Amino acid sequence: MKLPFRSKSIAFRLISAVLLVELVSSLLVIFLSFGYERHMHFRAFDVMLHGRADSVLGAVQDAGDAADNVMLDQRDLHLPPEDIYEVYDAHGRLLGRSPNWQGSGGAATPQQDGFSRLIINQRHYGVLRLHGSRIVDPGEPGGGTLRQVTIVYGAPVEHVWHAIRGAVEFYAAGSLLLLVVTGPLIAWLLHRGLLPLRQLAALASNLTADAMQFDPPQSARTTPELAPLTHALESALQRLERAFVQQRTFVSDAAHELKTAVAVVKSSLQLLGLRERTAAEYHAGLERCLADSERLEDLVAKMLTLARVEDTAPLPGPLPACDIAACIQQTVTQLQTVADLRGVQTAFAPPPAAVPVPLATDDCLLVVSNLLLNALQHSPRGSSVELRLTAQGNAVELAVEDHGEGISPDALPHIFERFYRGDPSRARSTGGAGLGLAICKAVVERAGGAIALASEPGKGATVTVSLPKQ
Repeated sequence: MKLPFRSKSIAFRLISAVLLVELVSSLLVIFLSFGYERHMHFRAFDVMLHGRADSVLGAVQDAGDAADNVMLDQRDLHLPPEDIYEVYDAHGRLLGRSPNWQGSGGAATPQQDGFSRLIINQRHYGVLRLHGSRIVDPGEPGGGTLRQVTIVYGAPVEHVWHAIRGAVEFYAAGSLLLLVVTGPLIAWLLHRGLLPLRQLAALASNLTADAMQFDPPQSARTTPELAPLTHALESALQRLERAFVQQRTFVSDAAHELKTAVAVVKSSLQLLGLRERTAAEYHAGLERCLADSERLEDLVAKMLTLARVEDTAPLPGPLPACDIAACIQQTVTQLQTVADLRGVQTAFAPPPAAVPVPLATDDCLLVVSNLLLNALQHSPRGSSVELRLTAQGNAVELAVEDHGEGISPDALPHIFERFYRGDPSRARSTGGAGLGLAICKAVVERAGGAIALASEPGKGATVTVSLPKQ
């Protein structure tokens, strides 16, 4: 079951959390204040009992009899009428007691020294039992006679509890007032503090596929908690915008390329139907249509390959691995016929051991065959194409170098773009659709590698592929 609290806003959650913390803190303060006030008031109460018991001890006088006994003179005692006391001599004889001690309902006199509690006439008393001494006839030889007395003094404790309750109520009222005052203030401060987040959310809600402008407020950039989110949104939107632009460009270019290829096939068929043809002319026309259809099929296959390598999500678990040296050797063997027809030599010295890279075998063959075929198609007769494979540390580098006409500096930044051809007039002669290098780039980058091309006009070109070693 989903709790209603989880559907509330962040501001509501923060305000509720802060108020809850304040409430718990207030209760803790009240609890601690109760303990402190109880300790201090009862400590003062015990000191008061001791002082009043000393006053009663001072009222113990010489009885004036032959046995030098003592007596309790209550005439000079000015004690609260609600207090109770008893005085005994060393033999346990009662010397005197307060009037309200009588009729105490059978309450027992404390038998242990120190402080204790009694219930007398349904009232709670704090009682102190202590021993004292009085000297009778101090002017006689020997310093007089020492008499021991025991004093039991008590006072009601409801006044103490009343004072404690008053102090705790003061703390409780102060805490409640603080909670009432700070609650709206905290809500306002949090609402104001979350303003950059609300502004950021409002800007993000206005984003569409046609309107990708995102200009976050400066407060969102400078707030430590929002700065990472702001940068992440900007980066994601930039990548998304590039993806949209790339997708629109791909669709537009693909439509143009397919339209051109279909138009060529259509024009060839229309040309055959304009007039009666000989069998040889029909045969030649059908061969042209077949060649145009094969170029169209190759274009569609490369488009599907590019879509596959760009849209495939990384597989869980360990990445697939293959021996790139074996893939190069296999590709060189497969394209040897093409190299012989064009009069180009291929050179590759395989390493003595396998060189594993994080690529599936089909993807590795696709990259190497595209690069080698591209180099062969742009190499003049009698030249050579060199393939060099080096492994250093955790990196593997493949370089494919040709000695053809090279690439102009203006075309070099766009060479890995889809459907880009530095010389469109060569498309029909070489059969290229401008997708080979784009496919290679997508495969290599998906494997965590990088691809680069260096060239000078008239001096050939070198494609370098860097891959992590598996």
